[in-house]
Amino acid sequence: MWMWHDGMGWGWMLFAGLLALVFWGAIVALVVWGIKKVTEGGNSGAKHTEKRDALDIARERYAKGEISREEFEQIKKGLS
Repeated sequence: MWMWHDGMGWGWMLFAGLLALVFWGAIVALVVWGIKKVTEGGNSGAKHTEKRDALDIARERYAKGEISREEFEQIKKGLS
């Protein structure tokens, strides 16, 4: 006949069940992350690795208002 003091008890069973749930959830999340990284290919960092020339940077700075029209024209003339 089973008594309350026999075995590990309900608390340990609940803890083991939650631990198993966390373990398998982490495994599934890792697999999903891996598949996502593989399917992205080399496009994930394309914006940071593509080369921009100095004129493109000057155009961007002018569009943002970081440099004036005169400064932009001076840079453009210097690069030509």
